[in-house]
Amino acid sequence: MLIGVISDTHGLLRHEALEALAGVEHILHAGDVGDPRILDALQKIAPVTAIRGNVDAWGDCADLPPTDAVELGGHLFYLVHSVTDLDIHPAVAGVAAVVSGHSHKPSIHARDGVMYLNPGSAGPRRFNLPVTVALVALSEEKLEARIVELLS
Repeated sequence: MLIGVISDTHGLLRHEALEALAGVEHILHAGDVGDPRILDALQKIAPVTAIRGNVDAWGDCADLPPTDAVELGGHLFYLVHSVTDLDIHPAVAGVAAVVSGHSHKPSIHARDGVMYLNPGSAGPRRFNLPVTVALVALSEEKLEARIVELLS
């Protein structure tokens, strides 16, 4: 199973992001959507699980949940916009991966057997940071994540 992960679109859904996510079986959006039409466009590719970020606190995306959990391919994913707002102990809760955004800095690392994945920002470029999404390949035994740079 292939999962697409996107965050911090801030109202901008790039054509490159749609191309990178083509063929995934589920999409996780880790907040700062900025415009609900982005979720509608992503839904045309695959089912979407999305949370709100700090820019979604008002407006059309304010009804999105602040956190969410979804089981995909036998693995539990927990979404929280800023990892500093993590309100559970992922390893104790049986979470395989914590998906966050907010920093616009893509990263993948593991702690206590849990993957922490920030796909970076797929929206407007911020500072010198890359414009990115992530893909996660799932098997029964493991998760393999990689960052996909959309613009150099």
